[in-house]
Amino acid sequence: MFPRRFSSRLVAAESRTLMDKCRPSRKQLCHRFGGVGLPFAGVAAAGLIALWPELAQAITISHSDALKVGKRVWQNECNGTISGLTSWNQGEDFASLGIGHFIWYPKGRRGPFEESFPKLVSFVSNRGAKLPALLLGVGRGQPCPWNSRDEFLQAENAVEMNQLRRFLVDTIDLQAEFLVARLEASLPKMLAEAAPADRTNVQKQFERLTKTPQGCYVLIDYVNFKGEGVLHTERYEGQGWGLLQVLEAMQGNSDSGSPDEFARAAKVVLSRRVQNAPPDRHESRWLTGWLRRVNSYSGG
Repeated sequence: MFPRRFSSRLVAAESRTLMDKCRPSRKQLCHRFGGVGLPFAGVAAAGLIALWPELAQAITISHSDALKVGKRVWQNECNGTISGLTSWNQGEDFASLGIGHFIWYPKGRRGPFEESFPKLVSFVSNRGAKLPALLLGVGRGQPCPWNSRDEFLQAENAVEMNQLRRFLVDTIDLQAEFLVARLEASLPKMLAEAAPADRTNVQKQFERLTKTPQGCYVLIDYVNFKGEGVLHTERYEGQGWGLLQVLEAMQGNSDSGSPDEFARAAKVVLSRRVQNAPPDRHESRWLTGWLRRVNSYSGG
């Protein structure tokens, strides 16, 4: 967690960054598939692990490396700013919170995208983080307390918003850990969703990426950015845009070249999403930023 001298100076909508001030107190962390990520996987995914036990040893990442990736995700999603940790984008029906802009829906709202913020809250709480009063009921299904973007913006100087922002700053390391856990859960879920003929290639492409530090970053960032690609609600015209769809589009063999190939495939998948999106979503406004983000995977 951050030293208290940093978090105690937070003010509403503060824009300075803490990208160079992460000092996690947790000890060295070594995750493998089948560890902390498994509670997020479904019954089908658990069955796949039983059939293919090698999935339980697909990747190892240290705490320090996970934290580096978490800070890069924070930069991608929030420009590395404290104010960016609490956002509600124009035209959306949900708050986007934390380094990964985890989604939290208000009461009575359920969009096509997976709600991830309550899962994050449960994850960090189970690892000993103290929750602010605003979040104490999240584990019992408490919805986002702000019903609209206007309400959210009006509350940016409220005590509750400052407490939420401080909580998100203090748990950067645990949010990074959560991102790794989400990736840990993704492979068996993707294999359960993929067509049987595609499963070998999906696993192969996934494993190619895990063999380099840049490839691990690509996987962790993209699964947070656009999801696993297993939810049928996260599709336009029957076509998804998640990690599964990008891996299915890859066919290469070189470990070192896998991030470059992933970036090329992701551009195709994301461009197709914009083409298939309903006109009222105006998704073309996001495409330039999305492509810039995946360009960073290859440096191109």
